[in-house]
Amino acid sequence: MIDLRHEGATAVLTLMRRERGNALGLELVEALIGAVEACIADPAVHTLAITADGDDFCTGFDLGGFKLPDGAAELAALDGALLWRFVRIEHLLSLLWHAPLRTVAVAHGRAFGAGADLFAACDLRLAAPGTQWRFPGAAFGIVLGTRRLGEQVGTDRALAWVTTGALIPIDEALAQGLATGLVPDGGWRRQLAPLSVGRPAYAALRAAARSDRRNADLAALVRSAMQPGLARRIAAYRDALRRPPPASAGD
Repeated sequence: MIDLRHEGATAVLTLMRRERGNALGLELVEALIGAVEACIADPAVHTLAITADGDDFCTGFDLGGFKLPDGAAELAALDGALLWRFVRIEHLLSLLWHAPLRTVAVAHGRAFGAGADLFAACDLRLAAPGTQWRFPGAAFGIVLGTRRLGEQVGTDRALAWVTTGALIPIDEALAQGLATGLVPDGGWRRQLAPLSVGRPAYAALRAAARSDRRNADLAALVRSAMQPGLARRIAAYRDALRRPPPASAGD
């Protein structure tokens, strides 16, 4: 599901679920967590770049095979399983946000939902022409990544994007600071300037620039996900995506 290779002191981590738009299923999330933790533990790695195979960077939370069960007990169990999946995604995002090395996201195609949060959690956020973002988690009551997004683009802008689920084109992403650079497909390596400080100094500078709110971020996610009916809210959101848009008055 992933490919991890080293190019000198840069580790390149590639999502390899192109048939699912690199959507974040449980196994992919666990593989990503393991890879990020391995890079953090390796003192020879000073930069971690996240790329993706296929047409899209990451289309978000994987809803493949998702369906509502009939029984109340089964529905409650599904709510719990979904909560656990979101907790693990939050852990992945937190690892990237606080990693003691330079992190780089290289997006193309769609970066939606948790995939957009994955992009926003990195230091350098590079994108190919035509990339699009969307942050729809609030549509099913999930608070995931909003504070971190606010630190990148400003609180007001982050709230507007999250609460409307707006489609964000590349020009807006660049103008608002969501994307930090525009790169042609495969050309991102040329935008990585060599670091002038060692990894310990970079880690110290990064920590000084960011307040540590890991516990608060996790608590906000859990409180939002524990509201009754998580599975039903996700099902309603999925069904709304499947419905065709209403016809205009002139049709």
